Parts: sequence; structure tokens; C-alpha cells
Amino acid sequence: MSANTNTSPFDLSGRTALVAGGSRNLGLQMAKALGKQGARIVISARKIEELEAATAELTGMGIEANWIAADSSKESDITKLSEEALKLAGRVDILINNAGNTWGAPAEDYPTDGWDRVFNLNVRGQFILTRNIAKQSMIPARYGRVINIASVGGLQGTMPDVMRAIAYNSSKGALINFTRALAAEWGHYGITVNALAPGFFPSNLTNGLIDAVGNERMTANVPVGRLGGDEDLIGPVLMFAAESSRYVTGQVLAVDGGASIV
Repeated sequence: MSANTNTSPFDLSGRTALVAGGSRNLGLQMAKALGKQGARIVISARKIEELEAATAELTGMGIEANWIAADSSKESDITKLSEEALKLAGRVDILINNAGNTWGAPAEDYPTDGWDRVFNLNVRGQFILTRNIAKQSMIPARYGRVINIASVGGLQGTMPDVMRAIAYNSSKGALINFTRALAAEWGHYGITVNALAPGFFPSNLTNGLIDAVGNERMTANVPVGRLGGDEDLIGPVLMFAAESSRYVTGQVLAVDGGASIV
């Protein structure tokens, strides 16, 4: 019997995706993209009301979706999240590490507790969840797609007159090398580990900054001349999540309209 040549190279039917930080903004955009390709979606975040609203939106689009409330800065919550996700779905094939936070202050006055809070969520929490899901699901299955959401701030210094966030930039740089190290170590298990590095997208983390600085200033050094939009992560996340990208691992893709290359 001949193979079905009509199957999309991005088809995710039968796969389960856990999107940490998936209740709004970039996380929800990626959850929708994966769900539209047939993946079963489990989203997590701290706020139940946002999880309920996001899940209702996903199911309204015909996507099978569930939610689990968890604070990704707390190890006990992360343990609960991984256990409940596996109990709910049976396995996790795709893990999107999107939970994160920032704190703005000049480096010379940056508070130590601010540094610790950012790293605790942006690096430590990502590590614990990834370790748990890999050990309990992906390694036994000899299959997995881990996609870490870094930032162009992890690739270069940001404009100091726009954003002073030494801990955020440093944490995203750490997440990038975390991606490379895991890709090297887990490749023989059939697990790929890649990272997306978004530029400026409107979100709860950036809206205040965008309003204060102005859209014109924020896009002055962006070759395509605009901020990220509601569909700009769809192609990149599907590429890394799909079976067709099985020979791509340890890579970091900037999704920034070209801002990081000028």
C-alpha cells in the first residue's frame, strides 16, 4: 500500500504538547499552532482564570486541550505539573518551555533578590521541568521535542536606553547554552532540543516598555519595520516540533524581523 503523500510534514496528530506558560501571548500562540496541526495540548500557568479562558479558546477552535495550574518558580509545583501532565495525557512528546519573567534596573543597582527571582523561573524552573518530562516520558519513549523560548536578549546586549535587564539577558543566554548542552547529551535518545529567540512582541512583559518608548523607537533597528505579531511564531515552533525536523537539534532561531543581524 502506498504512503499517504498528502500528509503535511508538520502534522502532529497523535502527539501531546505541554506548553508551560501557555495561557496567553506567545505561549497561547504556540499552543494554537501545535493544536491546529493535530496535537493534544496541555497548558500551564499560575492563574486559573487565564488558563480557563485560554482552554476555552483552544477547544472552541476544535483543539483537544486541558490545563494545569502551576507556579514554575516552585519545585513542588513543577513536580506536580509533570506528574499531572503525564497522568492526564499518558506521555508528553513536545515540551515548550515558555514560562519566564523579567525585572528592570541598572546593572550597578540591580537587586540580588531580583536576579534570583528571574533565574529561578527562567533557568532553574525550565531545567527541573525538562528533566522530569524527559526522564519520565521522552527517554523511555526514545522520542521528544524540547523547545526552549529564549530571547534575542540572550544573543546580544539590549539597548540600555530602552531596556536594562541584566538578569533577563543573562538568564536567556544561559537557556541558550542549556539548549545546546541537552541537545548534545540527549540526541541518542531521539530527543531534539532547540530554542526560539523572539525579538519584541507585544505581551504582558513588554507592553509597558513599548508604550513608554514608543513603537517607532522599538522598530527603528528592525529590518522588516515592525514588532512581532500574532502569527509570527507559528512557522518556527512547528518546524522544531515536527517529525520532519528530526535532524535539527541544538539550534537557536532568532524570530526578530532581522533585528539581531544589524
